[in-house]
Amino acid sequence: MLYWAAIFLVIALIAALFGFGGIASASAGIAQILFVVFLVLFVATLIVRAVRS
Repeated sequence: MLYWAAIFLVIALIAALFGFGGIASASAGIAQILFVVFLVLFVATLIVRAVRS
């Protein structure tokens, strides 16, 4: 999931470089959402592992 967040970030940067503001904004938003979901799942996994061990 972190891979996809990085891909959308690169797409947003390239789109912004070429002046496509709408595409850049949408891609950056998707990248942010995926990164937050990744962080939530990562923290949840750490908590579950700590409780089981």
